[in-house]
Amino acid sequence: MGLSAHQFGARFWSLIGATFLAFCGIGTVLPGLAPHVRHDLGGSDQTVGLVIGIFSFVALGSRFFSGPLADRKGRKTAFLTGLVSCALSGAMYLLPLGITGAFLGRTLQGFGEACFYTGAAAWAVEIAGLERSSQALGYLSSGIWGGISAGPVVGQWLGTFERAAMLQVACALTAAILLSRIPEDYQPHAHERRRGLIPRWLIPPGIAIGFVNVHYPVITGFLILHLARHGGSGPAAFSAYAGVILVSRFFLGGLPDRVHPSRTFYGGLCFMAVGLVALAFGPPPALAIFATGVLGFGFSFPWASIASTVLRRIPDGQRGSTVGVLSAFYDLFVGLSSFAAGAVANHFGYPAAFAMAAGAIGLAAVAGRFVFTGDEPAGEETPAVEVTLAG
Repeated sequence: MGLSAHQFGARFWSLIGATFLAFCGIGTVLPGLAPHVRHDLGGSDQTVGLVIGIFSFVALGSRFFSGPLADRKGRKTAFLTGLVSCALSGAMYLLPLGITGAFLGRTLQGFGEACFYTGAAAWAVEIAGLERSSQALGYLSSGIWGGISAGPVVGQWLGTFERAAMLQVACALTAAILLSRIPEDYQPHAHERRRGLIPRWLIPPGIAIGFVNVHYPVITGFLILHLARHGGSGPAAFSAYAGVILVSRFFLGGLPDRVHPSRTFYGGLCFMAVGLVALAFGPPPALAIFATGVLGFGFSFPWASIASTVLRRIPDGQRGSTVGVLSAFYDLFVGLSSFAAGAVANHFGYPAAFAMAAGAIGLAAVAGRFVFTGDEPAGEETPAVEVTLAG
């Protein structure tokens, strides 16, 4: 049986609260960022795209720093480093630096997100215990999705980009104050020597996670446009998608702890495939909303199923680096699939983009076969999680 929410204790929920604040702060500036760059700073549409896109590239590269930082200096240090970076990001938006300030703000946001997410994920698992790692990651994901959902709403309500930037600073600093009061049990270990960038045994889990997330840029970029031609249910459908993820990760996040994670992984993929295929056919509004809910429900399980499986196989001194590498696969696949989805939609139409995402689910299933084949990674390569880019 899984632990009920209150049994995780104040320390765990303080960590989730700090994570919520961190992601809420990042989200507050998103609604006004593009108009701010385009109209207030006089940037072009291309500049808007570059400012928004630089976040993902910086986050991707920073994963290979944030993981070793969490392992060598502690989860708390990594989390606080990310929060300080996000506070500085908000300050960059407020300074009279023009377009340069916008680029600096997004760069610091990308670095900050990489650091505090890596620290939060490794720390949450250790506070909850490895036997409850899936449930801990589920609660953490609920905090993330809650912050991502609330941030843009609050930012839009504030009315100006400058107020949103100030709230980002306030959220980061509040989270830092909350985090500073949480004791950390983890003791960093000395690493004897540097290893390869990514161990071979970690590639299949990373690829599986990557293919699972190919659908995300399709949903965020084309769901509303696609459904506008079939009754205009896009906004409601996206809300159903996000809402189901938030609720199911909170209440069912511990399912991979109670049944074999391969079952929740493949079960989640089946629900995702059904939802994507249904959406590809351009269903009427009621069915479209139901299909995105099914997609969101399925999406709630693969990450926790794989991450908990991998984290149970390795020493605590490598969990931060492992989370960083798995997150880097997410960033890489989401970035590449954003371009691929745009090209496919442009040449073959929106349904083809959803079909592409459904095909990626099949490839994730193939990669998953190499994740759940045994209880331990093959050979003696587990210590190679440590990355060469660590300082």
